[in-house]
Amino acid sequence: MKVQITTTLGPITLQLNPDKAPKTVENFLGYVQSGFYEGTIFHRVIEDFMIQGGGLDKDMNSKPTNAPVKNEANNGLKNAYGTIAMARTADPHSASAQFFINTNDNPFLDFQAESEEGWGYCVFGEVIEGIEVVNNIEEKPTTTRDGHQDVPEEIIEIEKVDVLEED
Repeated sequence: MKVQITTTLGPITLQLNPDKAPKTVENFLGYVQSGFYEGTIFHRVIEDFMIQGGGLDKDMNSKPTNAPVKNEANNGLKNAYGTIAMARTADPHSASAQFFINTNDNPFLDFQAESEEGWGYCVFGEVIEGIEVVNNIEEKPTTTRDGHQDVPEEIIEIEKVDVLEED
């Protein structure tokens, strides 16, 4: 299954992996099909680590989300360069709408054990086109805004997310 995230800096095409992360992909697609991501921004960008988006609007307000999804990080997929994974709080099963794209190999985010510290972050797809857009976002200067650190100075909006191809 392919989806395209259209940003103000260009499109990013993802190949999702419902075989390895079925509940996570279903959750993500629910947000996509409802138009939830339209008008959200990439609000956390850390060079040589990741770009995170899908939860805050241009005014740094959190959008209300659905119930969290069970963490499927024990699926064998790795937080490697160009993969997309679910963001969450310290609670391993708290992921809802926010996601991040790894801009480096981040093995410390991978599943280790079914414990609070070991669950890791669920990878559910990878960038197959538009990695240059991801790299461009990663290179933007950041600041602190409304109590949030690592916010790009330039607003990088997700204009829409479309399903391109269903499996």
